[in-house]
Amino acid sequence: MRKVVASTFLSLDGVMQAPGGPDEDPTGGFKHGGWTVNYWDEMMGAALDNVFGEPFDLLLGRKTYEIFAAHWPYIGEDHPIGKRFNSVTKYVATSSTEPLNWQNSVALKGGAAVAVKTLKQGDGPMLLLQGSGDLIQTLLSSDLIDEFTLWTFPLVLGRGKRLFGKGAMPVALKLTDSKVSTTGVTISSYVRDGEIVTGSFALEPPTSAELERREKMEREE
Repeated sequence: MRKVVASTFLSLDGVMQAPGGPDEDPTGGFKHGGWTVNYWDEMMGAALDNVFGEPFDLLLGRKTYEIFAAHWPYIGEDHPIGKRFNSVTKYVATSSTEPLNWQNSVALKGGAAVAVKTLKQGDGPMLLLQGSGDLIQTLLSSDLIDEFTLWTFPLVLGRGKRLFGKGAMPVALKLTDSKVSTTGVTISSYVRDGEIVTGSFALEPPTSAELERREKMEREE
């Protein structure tokens, strides 16, 4: 059984759109592309190395795939992340008939949710989601994401595509790791922790025995 892990950059108000550059994804009039660039430090680089240090295949939407395919094949084999990304299998959710020219790329067939559910049932390394906001919404609405590593940056963007949209399924999560960079970025890892358990802070009405006890005390006074 394979697990799906979403490693996602977020603003404090939950926006994940265009973290890497001004032209990455300007849809909807988004004007703050590249909002993560000035926050990186050595600790964040080490944390990213840990994410990519485990065996994985990439799970990408078509837009993120095209951004990656225009960059990582040309970065050089001496770059550790580029080397990993070039060698692993890239599973791509796409409705386009345009070929996937990046080596080891596979188009998901029969709808993203069905295809990912089938992949999860097979053998292999974890399926690592990078970016791919539309694909994430599809998988959230089908309850197919097992773990989250959320990189929360200390800024508010106000508008843009958010990680947890209207289709997200209610689920409890358990924090398994958390660290903070020198620039204030919080990196938190969560795993599934069953159903949401609700409760109430409202005072419980007194039982009949309690009412009798109170009446007795009042009479004795």
